[in-house]
Amino acid sequence: MGLAVGAALSGRRPIVEVMFADFVTLAMDQLVNHAAKIRYMTDGQLSVPMTIRVQGGVGGGFGAQHSQSLEAWFLHVPGLKVVAPSSVKDAAGLLVAAIRDDDPVVYLEHRGLYWNKGLRAPDEIPTSIGTAAVVRSGSDVTVVAVSRMVEVAVSAAEKLAEDDIDVEVLDLRSVAPIDWATIDESVRRTRRLVVAHEAVVTGGLGAELVAGVHATAFEALVSPALRVGAPSAPVPASPFLERLYVPDIDDVVSAVLKTMQER
Repeated sequence: MGLAVGAALSGRRPIVEVMFADFVTLAMDQLVNHAAKIRYMTDGQLSVPMTIRVQGGVGGGFGAQHSQSLEAWFLHVPGLKVVAPSSVKDAAGLLVAAIRDDDPVVYLEHRGLYWNKGLRAPDEIPTSIGTAAVVRSGSDVTVVAVSRMVEVAVSAAEKLAEDDIDVEVLDLRSVAPIDWATIDESVRRTRRLVVAHEAVVTGGLGAELVAGVHATAFEALVSPALRVGAPSAPVPASPFLERLYVPDIDDVVSAVLKTMQER
């Protein structure tokens, strides 16, 4: 990580690959105290255009030290941009955008999405960092999801549609900066909000999203905003316990139904 910071300061655009998000702890000083702060500390005279590819997420029975979702750590650091693609198109588009960006970008990859297939974005059309995507339009509830949980949220929305509950699903795509405008517009229409991520609920991205919506659109909500995520416990290695640990379609469905109680 330190070598990459130096290379970026020398005019290159290095890409650092961290095999597991859990291992980024070994490079947090260089990432958080150097890469993220140099532009500010030099009053914009220097920049650090580097991309940090980080694999994370639950799947495969890898256990507590190889399965964490740590996006909230990076979200908390001014100077870092953070993206988390959920589709093949955005995996390509956000990677191109991250490499071209003049600031350090943490590019979060969920290993459970590695085998997905789809059309990739052309290199000349990068996905804009800082923009969310409406992947399913709806009018009753807004579900904001990130990374692998976008697929889960869409499946939950299709299941709920069988009961005439119309769910709008937003793919956050950019964890930092957050596209507050798209979220605000959706929540003001549906008047209900559920946030879904795979990370533990405590202190997670969902807390930031709910707090942000409460600050700007609280009067529009007709029921409390809810969070769906993992319990506050290490990820188990047992495949059976792992399936119980990770949030699933039924968890999203339950949260949506709870927000609909005041329908």
